[in-house]
Amino acid sequence: MAFLDFEKPIQELYEQLEKAQQTHAKGKVDMSDNIKNLEAKIKKARKEIYSDLTPWQKVQVSRHPDRPYTLAYIKALSEGNFVELHGDCTVKDDKAMVGGFGTIDGRTVMFIGQQKGINTKMRQYRNFGMANPEGYRKALRLMKLAEKFNKPVVTLIDTPGAYPGVEAEERGQGEAIARNLFEMMKLKVPVICIVIGEGASGGALGIGIGDRVLMLENTWYSVISPESCSSILWRSWDYKEQAANALKLTAPDMLSNKLIDGIIKEPVGGAHTDYDKTFANVKKEILKQLAELDDLKPSDRIKERINKFSEMGVFEEGKK
Repeated sequence: MAFLDFEKPIQELYEQLEKAQQTHAKGKVDMSDNIKNLEAKIKKARKEIYSDLTPWQKVQVSRHPDRPYTLAYIKALSEGNFVELHGDCTVKDDKAMVGGFGTIDGRTVMFIGQQKGINTKMRQYRNFGMANPEGYRKALRLMKLAEKFNKPVVTLIDTPGAYPGVEAEERGQGEAIARNLFEMMKLKVPVICIVIGEGASGGALGIGIGDRVLMLENTWYSVISPESCSSILWRSWDYKEQAANALKLTAPDMLSNKLIDGIIKEPVGGAHTDYDKTFANVKKEILKQLAELDDLKPSDRIKERINKFSEMGVFEEGKK
């Protein structure tokens, strides 16, 4: 198990626990009481640490290498009944953006999301979850397909941003994301967007327009990452913690500013500590939101969706 820098007290207890378990397994000394005591201490330490995380620490948790990624969620939510669809019918199949039909409690849903990759080789294959224009065009194609067959759309957001390469700009990265924003506003089917890890910039927003926008407890959603913000304002990454505080990028901040509609609880210690519980919480929330959205007419859903995003932010008209 990987540990973050602020989890050092937990790591030290885990090391003691492993030694106690090894000694107990050899059968020479009964360490059962000691093992139970250490397990209780680990649980208590984790609860204390995770009850008061700073914004930067939450950013770190959202990037934890053991954290479940989009395909893990889709596999668990659809119970294996998932058919992945490929390509944007224009350029190629972007491996950073995945999607297809799956079932959740017997109901067909179109799942779409960014996939980072579970190891070094797969991260390169998935371009670290940074989609090219064809990835967003593939996502839009799948949304339109879901609309055609009257199936709800669930997007899972986890990206450090859209791919910023020259070739991406040549193929219209900005236009592809803007087109998704425009078209998602008008989708006739229910749309639920969930930030499961990193929600950075237009790369996240490109599949983030929905009737319900939710965030897992230890995720972030912002126009820019703390490191990039720090490098612009201070010409150094050394001020990333201050930047994280100023950006108000955590789930509670986003909810208080009415930029999202709800927060999904994670197990104590983060989603990576208990996959099954995390998946169950996400599934429960999806079914709850779909039940509410099903009661609305498509025209009413679209109207509410447009009004919700139109009311975000503050502006002032100047006098002529």
